[in-house]
Amino acid sequence: MKSSSSSATAAEEMSPKNLNRLKRLLSISQEYSPRNNLATRWREYHGSNHWDNLLDPLDENLRREVVKYGEFVQAAYQAFQSNPSTTTTSSSENDVPPLSPRHVAVSDTSYKVTKSLYATSSIAIPSWVDDMAPDLSWLTQRSSWIGYVAVCDDPREIARMGRRDIVISLRGTSTCLEWAENVRDLLVKMPGDENHHHSNAKVECGFLSLYKTPGSMPEMPSLSESIVHEVRRLMNLYKGETLSISITGHSLGAALALLAADELSTCDIHVPPIAVFSFGGPRVGNRGFANRITDNGVKVLRVVNSQDVITRVPGMFVNETLDEKLRTSRAAGLLKVLDDNVPWAYSHVGSELRVDSKMSPYLKPNADVACCHDLEAYLHLVDGFCASNCPFRANAKRSLVKLLHEQGANVKKLYTSKAHGLKLGLDKAKVQIPNCVQNPS
Repeated sequence: MKSSSSSATAAEEMSPKNLNRLKRLLSISQEYSPRNNLATRWREYHGSNHWDNLLDPLDENLRREVVKYGEFVQAAYQAFQSNPSTTTTSSSENDVPPLSPRHVAVSDTSYKVTKSLYATSSIAIPSWVDDMAPDLSWLTQRSSWIGYVAVCDDPREIARMGRRDIVISLRGTSTCLEWAENVRDLLVKMPGDENHHHSNAKVECGFLSLYKTPGSMPEMPSLSESIVHEVRRLMNLYKGETLSISITGHSLGAALALLAADELSTCDIHVPPIAVFSFGGPRVGNRGFANRITDNGVKVLRVVNSQDVITRVPGMFVNETLDEKLRTSRAAGLLKVLDDNVPWAYSHVGSELRVDSKMSPYLKPNADVACCHDLEAYLHLVDGFCASNCPFRANAKRSLVKLLHEQGANVKKLYTSKAHGLKLGLDKAKVQIPNCVQNPS
């Protein structure tokens, strides 16, 4: 085992070229891949061909788009952490407390936020729990701010993208009741599904509860109602324009994104193309649900870290590649029976962009479970990914400051030592970069 002094020596011996590159990567200001014009190919980048020939090697334009949608989710985490309480304090005992105002600092300023979104758990916690720790009541509140709807309103960006993009961004698990819903992992039929072509479609009970349960206040409908109502409003507002709907989420947010995409795909005969960009998402439903999503024209791109255990639950720990092989073998009939009858027969849906935290030159190969599921770690890996035979490009551009701030214990000592040795003001950077609520792991 190498001593700390040998690690420090290795850091000191870093070549001038690599040292300059490290200084650039430790800059607080972000660098991005080229922002090219997508107008003639936007449908392709939005998944019209399931991102064929764009994932391996990873197309530079798609890389930037995926990172952009991930940063929309980071904005949702940061907005929630800045004010996790759902309501403000009312002026009298008889007043209904108003919803807390919410500021969302979207990194892409060409988008404006049009709607706040709330998710409500069907589980109730006794009031005495809140009485014991009133300052932490947001942890046990049934309804919580979970994301937002935004729309691109910059003419130049609309021209570059070839359409006006509507974004729905959803954060991951952050409250006790959201955790409780996560473990309600039995598959249940979707409501109103009796006459649907895929009547055997089932989804996780807890995810469906958070998506469909209305809040206790009149101005807080269910997440489902809020999303459908706002998307219909925007479709009517921009009627006649070329539109797209991009739904993005991390962890729990990735699961809810699929439920939203499924519902939006049938909410209107003129619904725009729908794509889901998910990060570290769990399985959501059975194969019937996956087939239903596909048949409804929803395109799904799942970004998966090979070391992230969350992407392998709920359900049985079966690799999706192995599952596909079994379905073309003599076991296909048995698997069909299991799909229809076993309450844990889950299946992923869509295309996959697989990255691996072990391939990052900056992260420790034994990075812990939390790091492997962390959203910033995901964006770091996407920015660095080149191809399956070249898992991390030498000219990766994303700043390491946020990664060092959130996952410093999982960054190789060579880089943490050198970062402090360079005296680049990382402590100050920590203040400037809002931290995200801990991700489920």
